[in-house]
Amino acid sequence: MANLKVDIKNTLDFLNENEINAYQDEIKKHFEALKNKTGKGSDFLGWMDLPEGISAELIADIKSTVESIKEKAEVFVVIGIGGSYLGARAVIEALGHHFYELKKNRGFPLVLFAGQNISEDYLANLLEILDEKDYAVSVISKSGTTTEPAIAFRLIREHMENKYGVEEARKRIIAITDKEKGALRTLADNEGYKTYVVPDDVGGRYSVLTPVGLLPIAMAGFDLDELLKGAREMKTAAESTDDIRKNPVALYAATRNTLYNKGKIIEILVNYQPELFYFTEWWKQLYGESEGKEGKGIFPAGVSFTTDLHSMGQYIQDGLRKIFETVVSVEKPNKKLEIPKDKENLDKLNYIAGKNIHEVNLMAEKGTTIAHVDGGVPNIKISIPQVNAESLGELIYFFELACAVSGYILGINPFDQPGVEEYKRNMFALLGKPGFEEETKHIRKRL
Repeated sequence: MANLKVDIKNTLDFLNENEINAYQDEIKKHFEALKNKTGKGSDFLGWMDLPEGISAELIADIKSTVESIKEKAEVFVVIGIGGSYLGARAVIEALGHHFYELKKNRGFPLVLFAGQNISEDYLANLLEILDEKDYAVSVISKSGTTTEPAIAFRLIREHMENKYGVEEARKRIIAITDKEKGALRTLADNEGYKTYVVPDDVGGRYSVLTPVGLLPIAMAGFDLDELLKGAREMKTAAESTDDIRKNPVALYAATRNTLYNKGKIIEILVNYQPELFYFTEWWKQLYGESEGKEGKGIFPAGVSFTTDLHSMGQYIQDGLRKIFETVVSVEKPNKKLEIPKDKENLDKLNYIAGKNIHEVNLMAEKGTTIAHVDGGVPNIKISIPQVNAESLGELIYFFELACAVSGYILGINPFDQPGVEEYKRNMFALLGKPGFEEETKHIRKRL
């Protein structure tokens, strides 16, 4: 049974439940289209079956790979961009110690990331660290030609071969790529790299529950079984009924689209736990790349409270009233820390002495919600018991399925990303890539 809950009571000053319930027939139709694979982008619905579709053999193989790598590497570099990096980073950051890199006797490699930017300083700094550390690499790309990770892999592969020799480097490189085709598949086969497959029917931003996410998450020392268990529980809950009032996915999708149709065109995902920062980044990609098409879509933004209450809080409270918030609320912390009593009380905090930090944080969350609702910002609340692997599995599947349903409500294909190619064509033209000569002439005139 799923533990995640959706509460929409703080949207009801801005809409009525009949408007949400009006989506019932459409929601049912879209759930059926996803189940029967008859909707737009149906070739990319493999993610729906991942929670129970990942074989025990694959999980065992990933765990075996982790054991072999951690014997020889204190750093594990994950090379990828977009969905090939954000899902893994979201889970690793959420489950990890905030200061893991400073801990002694970590037990598992420190996971670092590359290929998610084209910063010369970032890559040079990384190579300086890799000069000093024993490391291994996972390169993630269906094609092997995506610019950012391809540059990073070329640099790191050369560094690794110079440091360890070609034969040893081959044992330290893992490729996660297409089953049969593409530059990275060819290279991996030629060099004899250990490989895992990105399924053909799973797009990058839905791939966190494939080896794309599972290998780095396991390499960081986290429980794949619990993560997949949570995803299975959410899948079961979502499939048990399509009733908006009983299905959390349907309720969230219908409510956010009702708000969108009332002019609330910006959704801000709010967390009150800093470890969820990269989960918000993953969510932003999932919804931005899925919904932003054909002049449609809710713009996904994110804030980390209470930190951002001292920066973005003013705008959210008093700015343009085109926003709504979705708050990821965590019921219990994983650790306990009590505020001490101070004899002098110069900071005037004795009134909360004896309270746990999390209790104060929850009161900040509740107080902020009331203030923002009073200021004209509807709030959807999504509650999880704790930040752990099971809850993250639930959240991942919940948001993926809700995103698919929301995309169908908009009438678009939530599984492609045609707009992403435009910047690439301009960049290739400016760099003089063969085959882009006409574009090069045109764009240089514009410049």
